[in-house]
Amino acid sequence: MFYYLSKLFWFGAQPINLIGLLLCASIVLALSGRRRLALLGSCLGFLILAVGAWTSTGALLLHPLEDRFQRPDPAPSSIAGIIVLGGGFEGGVNLVRGGYELNSSGDRFVEAAILARRYLDASVVVTGGSGSLMLEGEGDGETAPRLLTALGVAPARLILETKSRNTHENALFTHEMVKPEPGEIWLLVTSAFHMPRSMGLFQKIGFDVVPWPVDYRTAGNEYFGLAQDNVQDSLQNLTLAIREWIGLYAYWLTGRIGSPLPGPEA
Repeated sequence: MFYYLSKLFWFGAQPINLIGLLLCASIVLALSGRRRLALLGSCLGFLILAVGAWTSTGALLLHPLEDRFQRPDPAPSSIAGIIVLGGGFEGGVNLVRGGYELNSSGDRFVEAAILARRYLDASVVVTGGSGSLMLEGEGDGETAPRLLTALGVAPARLILETKSRNTHENALFTHEMVKPEPGEIWLLVTSAFHMPRSMGLFQKIGFDVVPWPVDYRTAGNEYFGLAQDNVQDSLQNLTLAIREWIGLYAYWLTGRIGSPLPGPEA
């Protein structure tokens, strides 16, 4: 139930959809003679667009997420495995064309291949089914072997988890599959903005993974004011930030993570 409710809530809450809903409501209100409410809805829609597309708000909301966890320095000399969270492939395209087209989070799988070459004895776990509620697509756990083997990772090293639909299930199902032994080191590879929620979920179930953030969306030195990025990326940053902060608080309130912003000290 949580999965379906989260998908439905996010459909209406993400900025671009919310703008569209406000504009549609404004048109209906204007046609029904409620001009003040129509004007209010139009102004709210424009305000969301202006803040998201033309200011640095999205980047500033991402900063505390991306800066929360750092890669270990020095890096471990040996590890048991690499866990890469799904979300880096164009599932709908790959389902039809059979390739391995990457999306804006594809850095996760590029980094996984690099780490696999650095740690030649480590297992490589790919966790992620199709998390879409309406659009049909191939899960990352099904697509990843085509890319990783093409990049030189031996098929025998791959452990594929293809049933999870969200990060909570990524953590649970991966833990069940690999059954980590005490003292083993497992690297967790995911987008930097997504790392606090991911680490919180793994910590909650007792899987002591080591963060390896990738796919940074900000430089980290953005300041408040007009956007220091293009319009599309600025709006995407706001969308990612709102989704991640909502996800953190929803997971905290439902007991899936131990705090609203998990950190290295947890």
